[in-house]
Amino acid sequence: MSKFKNKKQGDLPAISTASLPDIVFMLLFFFMVATVMRDSSLMIENILPSADQVEKLKKDRTTFIYAGKPSSQFKQFGDEPRIQINDAFVGIEDIRPAVLQAQADMNEELQSKIVVGLKVDKNTHAGLVSDIKQELRKANTLKVMYITNAKAEQ
Repeated sequence: MSKFKNKKQGDLPAISTASLPDIVFMLLFFFMVATVMRDSSLMIENILPSADQVEKLKKDRTTFIYAGKPSSQFKQFGDEPRIQINDAFVGIEDIRPAVLQAQADMNEELQSKIVVGLKVDKNTHAGLVSDIKQELRKANTLKVMYITNAKAEQ
């Protein structure tokens, strides 16, 4: 018998796992930074009208009001257009307190510059939009913007 053994021809060296925790934490950090959290889940059907002149604004001083028919998951609320603020259906009389609460939750320097974004389904009647605007006037929230989709270039 020989004192020294020959290495087997098929053995591969062991893979070093020393850098594996670094890679895992780097991926975790990347996905934490790159992920966008949803503000609220939409409870209505919302097909926005198209416009040819669209301007994008910052969301730091904006609160959104949605209007449209309840989506298929929320048919128990009927087929009439409803108003949604945050994650709840509200009535016309609840718009003013909700907007004032959103204004109170903002930074002090942005409270006087609050803008309400109306995301209204294109099949919603103008009477509901008019009622929403009347309530916003009562809340002294006069900066209103209508959210639309950009018209596709042809």
